[in-house]
Amino acid sequence: MAENLHSEEIRLYLENARRDLEAARSNLELGYFHITVSRAYYAMFYAASALLASKDIYRSKHAGVVSAFGEYLVKPGLIEKEYGKAFGNAFSSRLVSDYDMITSVEKTGAEAILNNANRFVRRAEKYLGMATYED
Repeated sequence: MAENLHSEEIRLYLENARRDLEAARSNLELGYFHITVSRAYYAMFYAASALLASKDIYRSKHAGVVSAFGEYLVKPGLIEKEYGKAFGNAFSSRLVSDYDMITSVEKTGAEAILNNANRFVRRAEKYLGMATYED
């Protein structure tokens, strides 16, 4: 990663992403699938915010982060399209899981979003040169 003025902020975003991945895993094991979806989405949100911060791009609303991620990272080919789709899907699923009292979140759906979130955070770490794993 090129050195920039926001490296501490980026590190903190990624720390939050990793923490929310762990919270999502724990809630999946406990059977709290709606919380799994929410925490998995937030892991992606923080990872996307880290990526955008590396380019000195900030958005105050969640939809703005999703949109900016597509515009500044996916569209120019810096991050693969599959991650943009996964992030948009997680955003929509999080809205349903947090605000729709009638629709229930199933285990398989929560697992899929968590798997996508794991891949998303790993991809962000790789792009930023801050990976904490080995391929």
